[in-house]
This record gives sequence, C-alpha cells and structure tokens, in this order.
Amino acid sequence: MKMQVKRVVALSAWLAPAFAAPTTISASSNAGKSSVDAYPPSGTAANPSLFPPESVVGFPGPTPTGAEPAAIQTAASYPYNDGDANRFPLIETPPHGEPLESDFDISKYWGNLSPWYSLRSEDYGLPDASPLAPEGCDVTQLHLLYRHGARYPTSGAAPSTFAQKVVNATKTGLSVSGELSFLADWTYKLGAELLTPFGRSQNFLLGVNYRQLYGHLLNNFTEAGTIPVFRTQSQDRMVKTAENFAAGFFGVPEYLTEVNIEILVETPFVNNSGAPYEVCPNSNITTKGSIGSAVAAKFALNAFNSTIARLQSQVSGINFTATDAIAMLQLCSYETHALGYSAFCPLFSQQDFINYEYYYDLSFYYNNGPGSPVAAAQGKGFLDEFLARFTGEYPGANSALNETFDNSSTYFPLNQSIYADATHEVVVLDTLTAFNFTALFDGEPLSAAGNEQRNSFVASKLVPFATHFTAQVLNCPAYEKTKQIRFIVNDAVIPISKSHGCPEDPNGLCAFDDVVSVLQKRSAEIDYNYDCFANYTASPGVDYNGRAPKS
Repeated sequence: MKMQVKRVVALSAWLAPAFAAPTTISASSNAGKSSVDAYPPSGTAANPSLFPPESVVGFPGPTPTGAEPAAIQTAASYPYNDGDANRFPLIETPPHGEPLESDFDISKYWGNLSPWYSLRSEDYGLPDASPLAPEGCDVTQLHLLYRHGARYPTSGAAPSTFAQKVVNATKTGLSVSGELSFLADWTYKLGAELLTPFGRSQNFLLGVNYRQLYGHLLNNFTEAGTIPVFRTQSQDRMVKTAENFAAGFFGVPEYLTEVNIEILVETPFVNNSGAPYEVCPNSNITTKGSIGSAVAAKFALNAFNSTIARLQSQVSGINFTATDAIAMLQLCSYETHALGYSAFCPLFSQQDFINYEYYYDLSFYYNNGPGSPVAAAQGKGFLDEFLARFTGEYPGANSALNETFDNSSTYFPLNQSIYADATHEVVVLDTLTAFNFTALFDGEPLSAAGNEQRNSFVASKLVPFATHFTAQVLNCPAYEKTKQIRFIVNDAVIPISKSHGCPEDPNGLCAFDDVVSVLQKRSAEIDYNYDCFANYTASPGVDYNGRAPKS
C-alpha cells in the first residue's frame, strides 16, 4: 500500500509541469546563427604510400564472379521501397497533437523534399501490373532518368532567411516558451546545395537496386567489348549523385574503371538537357514559367493561420508570417534529411503537412507540369534523346540538348542496353510532361483555393529526392508485335493507352514502333523557340499540356 502512495506522489510530480505556466526563456545571442563543422582538417589527405590499396597489398583471396543478377526477370515478387527501411537512419516525429504511435507519415507530405517511396500501378489504373517483366517477356534495354538524393537547401532559400530573421530578433530581444523553447539556442546547421549523407545513400542504394534488377543487361557490353556512358551535370551534388549511383551499381572501387561518367556543364547560356532552364528565358518569368510559385505562395497566405497563432503565443520579439510557416516546415524536412531529426516537425499538425504538400503540388503542377506553358519545351531535350536512343539516330538541335556532345558516339552512344542520366526534379517532371503521360495528371487543373482532390498529381510521388523514371524495352514473343515498351515511375507502371493510342494492356505494354511514332509527333508539336522565347501570358487554373498558349 505504501508503494502505491509513493507511486501516486511520484506521478503527480511528473504531471505537475504539464499544468504549470510555461517558462519563458530569453534567446542566446547565437540563436539563428550559422553553425559549421569542417572535415577533413585542412592540409590532410589519405596517404596511399603508407596505407597502400588492395592492388598493392595483394593476397585478395578467391575472386570468382557469378552470373549477373536479373531479378526483373526471375524474382517471384518485386522489392518495393516501403516501410522504415527507405528512410533509415532518419528519425521522424508525429504531427502536433498526435501520439508517438501515429501512422501518419509526415515525410510523404514534403513535396519535392520527400524521400522517394514506391508507388503502385493500381493507383494509376493498372491493378495487375508489376515492374517485373511480364510472363513470356524479356527486358532487353533499360533507360533510366533519376534525380539526386536529399540535399541541403539551395543558396538563399527560405530556411536560411528564417534563420537570419531569428538572428535579427535577438538584437532587439527574443524570448520563447513552450514548444518553441528550443529556439533559444537553436543554430542554423545546414549548408547549401550539397548532398547529405542520407542523400548519398539514396543514390547508392538506387544503383544497387538497378544492378540487382537489370545486371544481366551488362552482358551486352561484355559481348561488344565496351563499357557504358552514364551522364550527369557539373553541379557538385549532381556529380556525386552519378558517382554514388555508379558505386552502388558497379561497386567500389570498380565503378572507377567500369563506367564512363560524362559531366555536362550546368551554367547559364550553355545547352544541357539536364538543365534546360538555363537556356529557356521564359521559365523564370512570373507570368510564364513560374506561375506555380506565385499561386503556391498565395495559397499559403491563409493555410497555416491557426498554427501561426498558436506559435505566436509562445514567442516575443518576432512576428510569424505564412512565409515563416513554410520556412519552418522546410526546416523540418531539411534538418531531418541532414541532421537525422528536427525539432521543427512536432510544431505542425496533420492538416499543416497536408497543406504543405499541396503548396508543392501547386508549385510543381504550374511550374513544371501540365499547367506550365514551358514544361514540355524544357522536357523536350530528354524526350528527343530518348527517341534518338530508340531509333539509333542522333537528335536534332531543336531543344536545350547539347548537340556538340549528342552528335558523338563517344559521348552519346546509340547502342547501349543500359542508360542512366542524372538530373533535377524539375527536369524529371518536365520530361514526364513532354512525354505526355496524362495518367500522372489525370483530372481538373489544381485549384488555387485548396485541394479538391480532383487530380491524380501529387508532388511527393513524382518529384521526391531520388525519384526515377524508367523505360523498359522488352521482347515479347506472344505479342503480334514482339518488340514492346512500357514506362515506370517510382515502381508504378504508367498506362499509356489513352495518351499514346495503344490498346489497353494489363501490363502497360505497347508496341515499340507505335509508341516511338507517337512520341515523335509529340516532339514535333512542341515549339521550343515559341514556348521559351515568345511574349505571352499564362494563368493558373489551365491545363496547357505543358505548352504555351498561342491565342
């Protein structure tokens, strides 16, 4: 009985703080300032003369190779990227007001800042389709377009602006309490642009996954006595993306000698299919290629009012706005990716995260999807490069692709069985729009007033970190036209019967020559010069199919 009394007293003492007035804390003078760690130390480097590599040390033991994996042909089920494993070692918290065991996954509501996860073909109208080769078909060629993994924010983005706002507030007096107590000594620990450790792992594991699925296609290179060319852009995170993918696909250090990684310069006024916005002036004009940014900002103005009011009651010396709400939500995303955990995440409710996702849905649908007048023009470069590889003919200079490199068998081989191009999420979405995959954008144009759930488009599904678009070319003897093709986005087979004039097929297959013909017509109708250079005005609320209006 005495033990019970002690337990009640102890429990009362534990609960007491929950009912006490929150303690107000004055922020330190360092709150909001950047915090940077530098590794490796200046002037240091590995010393192979003292620590020689395997090739020098010798004694490697037995090294016989086995057969290449071909899980895309042989596996009984597909290895979907689901559950906690796809986010290891990130630590996520439930939304504000929900228990720790909540099954609401906040990371699936971060738009282009979400970690990629497997979609299902049934979500797009193909309930029986799997990425595995259909029975009786053999995958003979793979075309992969993929995004870099998780990164720090781009230079000057909202998170660093918010940090500076905190710094400015400390100069006149900033105090916090309750949920915001952590801000008193919070410092800005994010860099800019570079891949995070988790981001590196995403691209590495994507390489492992594709070697496991499509390794048998390397035999074609062995027979030809060649090695593949994989491509990327010159930004540091893009180079590291291609290297991490290649390291996962070929191994370390084997990737250094078993694949050629072509780095195309990404800078203004230089053609590059992986960075078409550098040569498409209309892409960054508010009334043309960036109408999504404006409509998303307008939506955000009143989307977080209740949460802003709650947080405002716990701070003195700073006034929170809708822009700050987006910045703090982005800090939740970026800090989780970069640091493993973020104290900003529990500040926001489930509805806040739903609105955060829709903020990105609006931005990407109207900046790089069918609601954009320049999306198809920007995606035309990759569309034409895919067509060149399909047909064995070099592409024409009618887009942002770099003709100097695309006219060379050295830099743009036309006979590979495996292609892998790294790029940015906006370009992946531009490309999907250029390909006219209407099933990904099925429904009415997104409403600026709020999510009416009348369109299949969700940014976190199509443009997350490490998103990837795959084209499989197959040999199917049972079909009248044995050479078939189909398209897969993040493990979901995309139906093309309506958009590309194909007969309905439960596996999403269509005759290769028929699809190529439709895509050639699609490419021809995309007026790159007009869409990227002409004087016109576009508005949200319209499905332009990625093309600029001409009336």
